[in-house]
Amino acid sequence: MPLINVSVSSPEVPNQEDFLKALSLKLSKLTGKPERYVMTVLQTNVPMTFGGSEGPCCYVEVKSIGGLEPKQMSNEFCQLIQMMTGISGDRIYISFEDIAPNLWGFNGQTFG
Repeated sequence: MPLINVSVSSPEVPNQEDFLKALSLKLSKLTGKPERYVMTVLQTNVPMTFGGSEGPCCYVEVKSIGGLEPKQMSNEFCQLIQMMTGISGDRIYISFEDIAPNLWGFNGQTFG
């Protein structure tokens, strides 16, 4: 049920598959949720600005049913994203959302 959705302004991300796998493993570890339920999404070439500049930037959404620790996760994800994409941490925004189990669907049901 954890989801990380990463949007970058860059036209492409080197080693996309490795990046998605690293995000999946990191999200599973940080939420304490089984990786078999983790979903990763990467959107490249998204038109966006940060601070009035069109330079490389990134917007991230992290959603889960519990298990979120934004202070720790923000640092961990910024480091990983910067390492894998070259986008500076001061040009990354991360949004965290704790979802109620009855509002998260999977396999024709909800978790609550």
